[in-house]
Amino acid sequence: MPQATVHLLRHGEVYNPDGVLYGRLPEFHLSELGQEMARVLAEHFSARAAQGANIVHLAASPLTRAQETAQPIAEALSLGITSEDRIIEAANYFEGLHVNKGEILRPKHWPMLRNPFRPSWGEPYKDQAARVIAAVQDARLRAIELGGDGAEAILVSHQLPIWATRLSAEGRPLWHDPRQRECTLTSVTSLVFDDAGNLLRVEYSEPAAALLPGASSTPGA
Repeated sequence: MPQATVHLLRHGEVYNPDGVLYGRLPEFHLSELGQEMARVLAEHFSARAAQGANIVHLAASPLTRAQETAQPIAEALSLGITSEDRIIEAANYFEGLHVNKGEILRPKHWPMLRNPFRPSWGEPYKDQAARVIAAVQDARLRAIELGGDGAEAILVSHQLPIWATRLSAEGRPLWHDPRQRECTLTSVTSLVFDDAGNLLRVEYSEPAAALLPGASSTPGA
Protein backbone atom coordinates (compact mmCIF):
# COMPACT_ATOMS: atom_id res chain seq x y z
CA MET A 1 0.00 0.00 0.00
CA PRO A 2 1.35 3.47 -0.82
CA GLN A 3 2.24 5.61 2.13
CA ALA A 4 0.11 8.56 1.01
CA THR A 5 -1.66 10.23 -1.90
CA VAL A 6 -1.84 13.98 -2.43
CA HIS A 7 -4.54 15.22 -4.81
CA LEU A 8 -3.88 18.52 -6.59
CA LEU A 9 -7.30 19.91 -7.40
CA ARG A 10 -7.86 22.83 -9.76
CA HIS A 11 -10.59 25.29 -8.75
CA GLY A 12 -13.93 25.63 -10.53
CA GLU A 13 -15.02 28.16 -13.14
CA VAL A 14 -14.70 31.80 -12.09
CA TYR A 15 -17.16 34.64 -12.70
CA ASN A 16 -15.10 36.78 -15.07
CA PRO A 17 -17.40 38.69 -17.46
CA ASP A 18 -14.58 40.96 -18.66
CA GLY A 19 -12.41 38.00 -19.63
CA VAL A 20 -9.22 39.25 -17.99
CA LEU A 21 -6.32 37.15 -16.78
CA TYR A 22 -7.14 37.50 -13.08
CA GLY A 23 -4.04 35.79 -11.68
CA ARG A 24 -3.64 36.76 -8.03
CA LEU A 25 -6.18 39.59 -8.10
CA PRO A 26 -8.58 39.43 -5.12
CA GLU A 27 -12.32 38.80 -5.09
CA PHE A 28 -12.69 36.66 -8.19
CA HIS A 29 -15.46 34.31 -7.06
CA LEU A 30 -16.75 31.08 -8.54
CA SER A 31 -19.51 31.42 -11.11
CA GLU A 32 -22.74 29.49 -10.66
CA LEU A 33 -21.25 26.77 -12.85
CA GLY A 34 -18.08 26.84 -10.78
CA GLN A 35 -20.12 26.35 -7.62
CA GLU A 36 -21.84 23.37 -9.21
CA MET A 37 -18.45 21.96 -10.17
CA ALA A 38 -17.32 22.30 -6.56
CA ARG A 39 -20.39 20.41 -5.36
CA VAL A 40 -19.68 17.61 -7.84
CA LEU A 41 -16.15 17.36 -6.49
CA ALA A 42 -17.45 17.19 -2.96
CA GLU A 43 -19.71 14.32 -4.00
CA HIS A 44 -16.77 12.62 -5.73
CA PHE A 45 -14.54 12.72 -2.70
CA SER A 46 -17.40 11.84 -0.36
CA ALA A 47 -18.08 8.73 -2.45
CA ARG A 48 -14.40 7.81 -2.34
CA ALA A 49 -14.40 8.20 1.44
CA ALA A 50 -17.47 5.98 1.68
CA GLN A 51 -15.56 3.35 -0.29
CA GLY A 52 -12.69 3.44 2.18
CA ALA A 53 -10.43 6.28 1.08
CA ASN A 54 -8.86 7.83 4.19
CA ILE A 55 -8.93 11.55 3.30
CA VAL A 56 -7.70 13.41 6.34
CA HIS A 57 -6.22 16.75 5.25
CA LEU A 58 -7.56 19.61 3.10
CA ALA A 59 -5.70 22.78 2.13
CA ALA A 60 -6.34 25.51 -0.42
CA SER A 61 -4.64 28.45 -2.03
CA PRO A 62 -5.59 31.68 -0.22
CA LEU A 63 -7.27 33.02 -3.37
CA THR A 64 -11.07 33.25 -3.22
CA ARG A 65 -11.80 30.82 -6.03
CA ALA A 66 -9.72 28.07 -4.43
CA GLN A 67 -11.21 28.61 -0.99
CA GLU A 68 -14.74 28.50 -2.44
CA THR A 69 -13.96 25.28 -4.31
CA ALA A 70 -12.65 23.70 -1.12
CA GLN A 71 -15.66 24.65 1.02
CA PRO A 72 -18.14 21.96 -0.17
CA ILE A 73 -15.42 19.33 0.15
CA ALA A 74 -14.70 20.46 3.71
CA GLU A 75 -18.37 20.18 4.57
CA ALA A 76 -18.77 16.78 2.92
CA LEU A 77 -15.71 15.29 4.67
CA SER A 78 -15.97 17.23 7.96
CA LEU A 79 -12.52 18.72 7.46
CA GLY A 80 -11.13 22.16 8.16
CA ILE A 81 -9.47 24.13 5.35
CA THR A 82 -5.82 25.04 5.84
CA SER A 83 -4.71 28.07 3.81
CA GLU A 84 -1.52 27.18 1.92
CA ASP A 85 0.36 30.10 0.34
CA ARG A 86 2.76 27.84 -1.58
CA ILE A 87 0.03 26.59 -3.93
CA ILE A 88 -1.16 30.05 -4.97
CA GLU A 89 -1.52 31.04 -8.63
CA ALA A 90 1.66 31.99 -10.52
CA ALA A 91 2.67 35.63 -10.58
CA ASN A 92 2.14 37.10 -14.07
CA TYR A 93 3.02 40.46 -15.65
CA PHE A 94 -0.17 40.33 -17.77
CA GLU A 95 -2.45 40.03 -14.75
CA GLY A 96 -5.58 42.14 -15.16
CA LEU A 97 -5.28 42.40 -18.95
CA HIS A 98 -7.18 40.78 -21.78
CA VAL A 99 -4.63 38.23 -22.92
CA ASN A 100 -5.00 38.06 -26.69
CA LYS A 101 -2.58 38.31 -29.58
CA GLY A 102 -3.27 42.00 -30.14
CA GLU A 103 -2.55 42.91 -26.52
CA ILE A 104 0.48 40.67 -26.04
CA LEU A 105 2.21 41.97 -29.20
CA ARG A 106 1.97 45.64 -28.26
CA PRO A 107 5.54 47.06 -28.29
CA LYS A 108 5.46 48.05 -24.62
CA HIS A 109 5.17 44.36 -23.69
CA TRP A 110 8.01 43.10 -25.87
CA PRO A 111 10.63 43.08 -23.07
CA MET A 112 8.41 40.66 -21.16
CA LEU A 113 8.46 38.19 -24.07
CA ARG A 114 12.22 37.83 -24.37
CA ASN A 115 12.41 34.33 -22.87
CA PRO A 116 9.31 32.11 -23.15
CA PHE A 117 11.20 29.15 -21.68
CA ARG A 118 11.54 30.75 -18.23
CA PRO A 119 8.99 32.46 -18.75
CA SER A 120 10.12 36.10 -18.69
CA TRP A 121 6.57 37.44 -18.18
CA GLY A 122 6.02 35.76 -14.84
CA GLU A 123 7.16 33.42 -12.11
CA PRO A 124 9.64 30.84 -13.45
CA TYR A 125 8.13 27.41 -14.01
CA LYS A 126 10.83 25.78 -11.90
CA ASP A 127 10.00 28.06 -8.96
CA GLN A 128 6.31 27.20 -9.22
CA ALA A 129 7.04 23.48 -9.28
CA ALA A 130 9.48 23.76 -6.35
CA ARG A 131 7.05 25.55 -4.05
CA VAL A 132 4.12 23.28 -4.87
CA ILE A 133 6.24 20.13 -4.47
CA ALA A 134 7.34 21.40 -1.05
CA ALA A 135 3.68 21.90 -0.09
CA VAL A 136 2.82 18.44 -1.43
CA GLN A 137 5.53 16.80 0.66
CA ASP A 138 4.34 18.60 3.79
CA ALA A 139 0.75 17.56 3.01
CA ARG A 140 1.91 13.97 2.55
CA LEU A 141 3.56 13.97 5.96
CA ARG A 142 0.55 15.65 7.55
CA ALA A 143 -1.77 13.04 6.06
CA ILE A 144 0.39 10.23 7.46
CA GLU A 145 0.44 11.93 10.85
CA LEU A 146 -3.35 12.18 10.91
CA GLY A 147 -4.34 8.99 9.12
CA GLY A 148 -1.44 6.60 8.97
CA ASP A 149 -0.43 4.45 6.03
CA GLY A 150 -2.52 5.03 2.92
CA ALA A 151 -3.88 8.41 4.06
CA GLU A 152 -4.79 11.08 1.52
CA ALA A 153 -4.66 14.86 1.32
CA ILE A 154 -6.32 17.36 -1.01
CA LEU A 155 -4.70 20.65 -2.12
CA VAL A 156 -6.89 23.09 -4.08
CA SER A 157 -4.70 25.10 -6.42
CA HIS A 158 -4.51 26.57 -9.94
CA GLN A 159 -3.84 25.28 -13.43
CA LEU A 160 -0.31 26.48 -14.13
CA PRO A 161 1.28 25.58 -10.76
CA ILE A 162 -0.37 22.15 -10.93
CA TRP A 163 0.79 21.56 -14.50
CA ALA A 164 4.35 22.72 -13.79
CA THR A 165 4.41 20.37 -10.82
CA ARG A 166 3.19 17.44 -12.88
CA LEU A 167 5.75 18.10 -15.61
CA SER A 168 8.50 18.25 -12.99
CA ALA A 169 7.29 15.09 -11.24
CA GLU A 170 7.26 13.20 -14.54
CA GLY A 171 10.71 14.46 -15.54
CA ARG A 172 9.44 16.39 -18.54
CA PRO A 173 10.60 19.85 -19.73
CA LEU A 174 8.72 22.61 -17.95
CA TRP A 175 8.31 24.83 -21.00
CA HIS A 176 5.10 23.99 -22.84
CA ASP A 177 2.23 25.16 -25.02
CA PRO A 178 -0.53 26.33 -22.62
CA ARG A 179 -3.14 24.86 -24.97
CA GLN A 180 -1.72 21.39 -24.31
CA ARG A 181 -2.13 21.38 -20.52
CA GLU A 182 -4.06 18.42 -19.17
CA CYS A 183 -5.59 20.25 -16.24
CA THR A 184 -9.21 21.24 -16.81
CA LEU A 185 -11.39 23.10 -14.33
CA THR A 186 -11.94 20.97 -11.19
CA SER A 187 -9.64 18.24 -12.49
CA VAL A 188 -7.72 16.08 -10.03
CA THR A 189 -4.00 15.39 -10.46
CA SER A 190 -3.05 12.74 -7.89
CA LEU A 191 0.52 12.12 -6.73
CA VAL A 192 0.85 8.62 -5.26
CA PHE A 193 3.84 7.98 -2.98
CA ASP A 194 5.41 4.77 -1.73
CA ASP A 195 6.48 3.91 1.81
CA ALA A 196 9.77 5.77 1.39
CA GLY A 197 8.11 8.95 0.15
CA ASN A 198 9.13 8.38 -3.46
CA LEU A 199 6.65 9.20 -6.19
CA LEU A 200 5.15 6.00 -7.60
CA ARG A 201 2.89 7.48 -10.24
CA VAL A 202 0.72 10.40 -11.30
CA GLU A 203 -3.00 9.85 -11.90
CA TYR A 204 -5.40 12.26 -13.55
CA SER A 205 -9.20 12.46 -13.54
CA GLU A 206 -12.03 14.87 -14.32
CA PRO A 207 -14.92 14.19 -11.92
CA ALA A 208 -16.88 17.18 -13.26
CA ALA A 209 -16.21 16.48 -16.95
CA ALA A 210 -19.92 16.68 -17.78
CA LEU A 211 -19.92 20.34 -16.74
CA LEU A 212 -16.93 21.39 -18.86
CA PRO A 213 -18.64 22.05 -22.21
CA GLY A 214 -19.26 25.79 -22.45
CA ALA A 215 -17.12 26.62 -19.40
CA SER A 216 -14.75 29.57 -19.47
CA SER A 217 -11.34 28.99 -21.06
CA THR A 218 -9.55 32.17 -20.02
CA PRO A 219 -5.81 31.38 -20.42
CA GLY A 220 -3.90 30.96 -17.20
CA ALA A 221 -7.05 30.86 -15.09
